[in-house]
Amino acid sequence: MKRQGGFNLTELLIVMAIVAILLSIGLPSYRYLTNSYRMSSEVNNLLGDMMYARSEAIKEGQNVTVCVSADGATCSGNSTWQTGWLVFSNPTNAANPAAGAVLRLQSAFSGSPPDSFQANPALPFITYNREGFGTTGAGFPNNTTIVLHDPTVNATWTRCLWLTPQGVPNTETPANNLSGTCN
Repeated sequence: MKRQGGFNLTELLIVMAIVAILLSIGLPSYRYLTNSYRMSSEVNNLLGDMMYARSEAIKEGQNVTVCVSADGATCSGNSTWQTGWLVFSNPTNAANPAAGAVLRLQSAFSGSPPDSFQANPALPFITYNREGFGTTGAGFPNNTTIVLHDPTVNATWTRCLWLTPQGVPNTETPANNLSGTCN
């Protein structure tokens, strides 16, 4: 009779130990990568929409506004950007978009709890004029940032979106900043 091949208990335990070691090494790296990519994606979505609004303002020769919007139709007036935002043509400097004026819409961040995206100082909207310069309701204070934190407020995944009156936003991580913070 021919003996059938297979695993014995010792071989199975060795394979399980090797798999456990590989998982213990790989899972933290996987978590870091997924969080890092999610955070970069979220901050880059707002960066891209602000750059889009600026280019549309220059192209159209009229104001284009990016504002916080919780309902996807009107500007909410708060500075919690994780609830979503609108990009709309705004030739009359209106507080809310006219019918058909919305150019882009970003819905609220998913997750429970979602990442926080807070402006400092409070910034519910930014309007780009036909020259591409940014303005806000209170002028344009220096060092305006919108800071993105994950729910654990871990500095490793924090992202900063810097806004300047010249209208060119940029992003960075606190590690790239000499102070180690966004502000």
